[in-house]
Amino acid sequence: MSTAADHRALTTLVLGGARSGKSAHAERLVEAEGGALVYLATAEAGDGEMAERIARHKTRRGGRWRTIEAPLALTEALGEAAQPGSAVLVDCLTIWLSNLLLAGRDVEAEMAALVAALDDVSSPVVLVSNEVGLGIVPENALARAFRDHAGRLNQMVAQAADRVVLVTAGLPMTLKPARELEMSA
Repeated sequence: MSTAADHRALTTLVLGGARSGKSAHAERLVEAEGGALVYLATAEAGDGEMAERIARHKTRRGGRWRTIEAPLALTEALGEAAQPGSAVLVDCLTIWLSNLLLAGRDVEAEMAALVAALDDVSSPVVLVSNEVGLGIVPENALARAFRDHAGRLNQMVAQAADRVVLVTAGLPMTLKPARELEMSA
């Protein structure tokens, strides 16, 4: 199994609550990498409110970004997008998780495949996820399953990531600093 030092590109997990500023911070991290900017979108416009939210995000990013919609096939999309000369933003893991649960997919297998794919990326990748474990225990079984899977997913990705940042009130706090990455010859 590879370690963070074996990565050729920096992988960052950006966590935060709703409206914490995590997506905007993640966009800035990816833009700072330069090269082709790729946005892997997991959300679908299922209603007017979500369509408006997606439109706001696209407007904020501007025309420099290429958007790939990956509501379920995120691991495959990441493998295709994370190529040399590009920088990739995945926004967001918890919406992807919700999509998997609602589609009846094998969530544990999908999460493991995504984490394994992070070992093979050839470009910087920033993944955004909601921190959902700070609230009350949900009332229904599906919401509890979502919260539990989200906690495990965040832990798995944080373990695999080179750097982890928590954004609260628009302020990024580094939880796991990136170490100097060794480039193999």
